[in-house]
Amino acid sequence: MPRAWTGVSKQQTKNTHTMITEIVSMSAEVASASGGVTGNIVGGLAGLGAALGVGMIGSKAAEAVGRNPGAFGNILTISIIGMALAEGLGIIAFFAVK
Repeated sequence: MPRAWTGVSKQQTKNTHTMITEIVSMSAEVASASGGVTGNIVGGLAGLGAALGVGMIGSKAAEAVGRNPGAFGNILTISIIGMALAEGLGIIAFFAVK
């Protein structure tokens, strides 16, 4: 019997969390080793994180609309809110570094 669609698997979630943890630890190592350039590197990583977040939200929203076109309005609303939050965190991190 085929397995029903359950969304993101536990392994995918674990891989995503592992990747994020590695990026954060690498940025901390780079920031401590680079001396006076830390603000630029951390600001760039904040922008990279925001861009990755927006890209992931957009791709998952397109996938969700492809699976259920009738839920387009709800998916669009939720994805716009998620993108705004991801961009907002990137902007806050950028200005916190400067």
